[in-house]
Amino acid sequence: MANLREEKTVVIVKPDGVKRGLVGEIIRRIEQRGLKIIALEMFQATPKQMDAHYPKDREWITNLGRNTARSYEEYKISTTLTEDYGTEDLFEIGVMVRKWLIDFMASGPLVKMVVSGLHAIAMVRKIVGPTIPSFAEMGTLRGDFSVDSPALANVQRRAVHNLAHASGNPEEAAHELSIWFTPKEVHDYKRAEEDIMF
Repeated sequence: MANLREEKTVVIVKPDGVKRGLVGEIIRRIEQRGLKIIALEMFQATPKQMDAHYPKDREWITNLGRNTARSYEEYKISTTLTEDYGTEDLFEIGVMVRKWLIDFMASGPLVKMVVSGLHAIAMVRKIVGPTIPSFAEMGTLRGDFSVDSPALANVQRRAVHNLAHASGNPEEAAHELSIWFTPKEVHDYKRAEEDIMF
């Protein structure tokens, strides 16, 4: 039972979220939901650190390329993948997009945190909203504060600016926790309302 209440996830406020002064709002929404911030730090990531953060497996990278191709269809971009990327191979396109992600995340200060609580991974993903801001409902962070588009990002050869990263599943959370935090940086405490909430 205790483990259910203590699921951990990693949240990283991206450079656009930091530069727009949304760190406090992001923390407020997480804590308002009843989740705990158990580690917190502002830092500047290196490209090498961001390379370790993002998966390197072929399927994940190919999926980045697949999402790019999908945005060309959905937004009726007049140029072709071959014209813009020199290939239609989804893995090769994904490699380029992954590099843009790394470059963006290393371009300015970030705020990293560990969030703990009941179903923390799913709860934080719900708070943040879908990756593509135009698909994010009002009331989510991306729905309320982000207006970027993959169509524009692809044309400008950059990552989508969508405020924050949140671990997608328990495996991602464990991996990210291991690369961004030492055990000494993660703190355990009890929120005042925990006995009332569950």
